[in-house]
Amino acid sequence: MEMEHKIDLLGEAAQFDVCRGCGTHTNRTRDDIGRWVYPAVRPDGTRVALLKVLQTNVCERDCAYCANRSGRDTRRSAFQPEELAATFDRMARRGLCQGLFLSSGVCGDVGRASERMLATVELVRKRYAFRGYIHLKILPGADDATIEASVRLADRVSVNLEAPNAQRLVALSRSKDFRGELLAPLRQADRIRRVVGPSVSLTTQFVVGAAGEADREILATTTGLYRDLGLARAYYSAFQPVRDTPLEGLAPTPTWREQRLYQVDFLLRRYGFRFDELCFNAQGNLPRDADPKQVWAWRHPEFFPVEVNRANLETLLRVPGIGPISAQRILGRRRAASLRDLRDLGMGEAGARRAAPYILLDGRAPTRQLGLWEGLEAPVAVRDAA
Repeated sequence: MEMEHKIDLLGEAAQFDVCRGCGTHTNRTRDDIGRWVYPAVRPDGTRVALLKVLQTNVCERDCAYCANRSGRDTRRSAFQPEELAATFDRMARRGLCQGLFLSSGVCGDVGRASERMLATVELVRKRYAFRGYIHLKILPGADDATIEASVRLADRVSVNLEAPNAQRLVALSRSKDFRGELLAPLRQADRIRRVVGPSVSLTTQFVVGAAGEADREILATTTGLYRDLGLARAYYSAFQPVRDTPLEGLAPTPTWREQRLYQVDFLLRRYGFRFDELCFNAQGNLPRDADPKQVWAWRHPEFFPVEVNRANLETLLRVPGIGPISAQRILGRRRAASLRDLRDLGMGEAGARRAAPYILLDGRAPTRQLGLWEGLEAPVAVRDAA
């Protein structure tokens, strides 16, 4: 198989290992050999063009949702470590990509499949002296030596849990052991990185909606991982049925559910919210029609209004429309002068509109201010909305 066709096939196969930070098929780069390059966000917030590819799409696992599952009629191929490393080097030197996201099917056994991935990355690092960003997947059931080698070579390592617990994983795969093959390697990766690579970040991913799980289950597991493992990110992939798989007849998970999970994830990681503060419906799911922070505000009218000239950072972050950047800007601006006008907040119109019913500016409700923006209407009072 020609190299162009091989990288196209295994790049396309890698799209099912969805990572929101690695973009989607709609924003990949189309190029002679770089057609599976995505704009990605590194752990430090910088953006990098990332080649996202599989070592092989040959897989002996039976994941019911996966296009690369064993027994499915699809084209198969594999890279030898030397050819994938050389291909990546050519792409990097041409400026087509600045980083590598490498995963793989489990071909043979986990040990041999992992060896091929590690051999590829070792060549990239040592033969081709690449010092840029590499995200390396750790395969289910990888041993401690493989995990340590991955941590030493990569900037980010990850193990896909796929489901929030062992009971839910059964609906996705009957050949994977949740605790032994998925959670244990994730925990071991954390222990090793704290010793040999503390700057290496750790992530995981969930397939949302295919196992009948509630949002509460996913977020309970995520919260524990953030607390116990210092997880950098959890990724949430809305299930989409794939032809010729056991779950092909299952309805796709709506993208709004994925969006709500990401919104709550930000509340947990960056806004200081606790799991027991999250607002779920009777079925344990997040609301569809309002973002989770707004729902929390509606349910806690006693917290508002917030005087922005005196509130600390944690309090400001509870106000709808105020995020970490705008909160820091407010803290800086009020050191120079008292904030008396919505425009003094230094926020955009949309954020200010959302914040207005929940704040005071020097003791006055900004919803009573007129003429700040053409057509500005006072939102419904928070107590009425609750």
